[in-house]
Amino acid sequence: MSGVALYEPYYESSSALVIGINNYQIASPLGYARQDAEAFAEVLISQFYFEKDNVTILLDGHATHDAILSSFLRFTKSKISANDRIVLFFAGHGCTRPGWRGEVGFLVPVDGNPDDIQTLIRWDDLTRNAELIEAKHMLFLMDACYGGLAIQRGVLPGSARFLKDMLQRYSRQVLTAGKANETVADSGGPRPGHSIFTGHLLDALEGKAADGNGIISANAVMSYVYDRVSKDPHSNQSPHFGFIEGDGDFIFAAPNLAALNQDEKEDRDVLVQIPAASVPQSGFSDDQALIERVKDFLSNPQDRIRLDDLVSSEIRGAVYRLSEENFPVQDTRPTPNDIANRLHKYEQSLARLIAITCLISKWGTVDHQPLLERIIARLTDGTEAKSGFSAWLGLRWYPIMLLMYAGGIGALSANNYRSLFSLLMTKVGRSIAGQESQFAVVATVEGILEVDRLELFKQLPGHERQFTPRSEYLFKRLQPEI
Repeated sequence: MSGVALYEPYYESSSALVIGINNYQIASPLGYARQDAEAFAEVLISQFYFEKDNVTILLDGHATHDAILSSFLRFTKSKISANDRIVLFFAGHGCTRPGWRGEVGFLVPVDGNPDDIQTLIRWDDLTRNAELIEAKHMLFLMDACYGGLAIQRGVLPGSARFLKDMLQRYSRQVLTAGKANETVADSGGPRPGHSIFTGHLLDALEGKAADGNGIISANAVMSYVYDRVSKDPHSNQSPHFGFIEGDGDFIFAAPNLAALNQDEKEDRDVLVQIPAASVPQSGFSDDQALIERVKDFLSNPQDRIRLDDLVSSEIRGAVYRLSEENFPVQDTRPTPNDIANRLHKYEQSLARLIAITCLISKWGTVDHQPLLERIIARLTDGTEAKSGFSAWLGLRWYPIMLLMYAGGIGALSANNYRSLFSLLMTKVGRSIAGQESQFAVVATVEGILEVDRLELFKQLPGHERQFTPRSEYLFKRLQPEI
């Protein structure tokens, strides 16, 4: 796969790999793992429209090391399309080994020996190979304990997301029954004959995690299971969940989605509330560490120089990533896929600076206004007049518009009108020789007019019938992060 796929707000096909092992050849036996797997597979088929032929079930002696890996890698075949969803469920033993960069988690297949690593399946072998699979959404549900999971809380507890937006974003999500140092109970849950984890999981899927519209999302399921398992009187485990990659959401059920997609008169959507759970953060990613550092610098006047240095460094990095070498304007005439790719690339290149701009705009004082002015002014340096395709020339203003939107929302949320003034009214050099400098907002609006004239945003899936596709796209792009 290469580039960014243009995902549709629905699933074309659904596939699953379901594994349950009671009778191990070497490891100690389990009581309910096989029953858990069988019940989960039945729910997928009976309630969530997974075709029986697309659900591979490996139980006991069939769940060997080679069979599990072979079945998983079949998802890399061409029959899996970009608009598919895939779920992997494993009920069995898991184990963790210390590595020099931290804990490393393993699955124990039926022929695996917990004391012999070469007979086990390393957890991150699956997650790394997941990038070879075309499907936009993958969900890993592991009724076992694991360590070394590089996951993050991509959607904060209590946040709201649009259903179509979640369906049109890539994601790799995971929920495990417990962490590395916890013993996962094989019984004692809310359902006789099932583990604590799978019992609450089945409850969630059968309706307890549904919102008022009947929508059941992976985020809602994970939040429900975390809350119930952590509080279960028979439990000594705390599930571990989050995103391995991406920020979309695996959708189990969306009863009203078909009606939304068939509406020819207006493009409506459903706002989905993600249930809150008291989940402690396990550590910051690089971007999260940056956010905390900026907050610290903003709260302490003595760190003004450090903040200045940090912003200058991030500006230099962003300008380098936004260079014409990476965003050529003499490129081929754009297709909808080219437009989506370029927008995504701009967003990735600017992600750290967007976070900084939003934070300074909200919390900054008059002393921090020059930082916002420098960000805007420096980013407009590469917008001088030149030859090239009109679409690519116009989209050079997209990064500045992103910064203005993100920073403007941050400023308005705190009634920080000084920051808003700096973002919009910074004087920037004109791209046409002989003309005077202009306010940044005026230059940006003039620059982006060509994008609107060509209706580039209207070419993106899900935005074809919208009256203001650019604003709708920007809102859905920025709302989760802000």
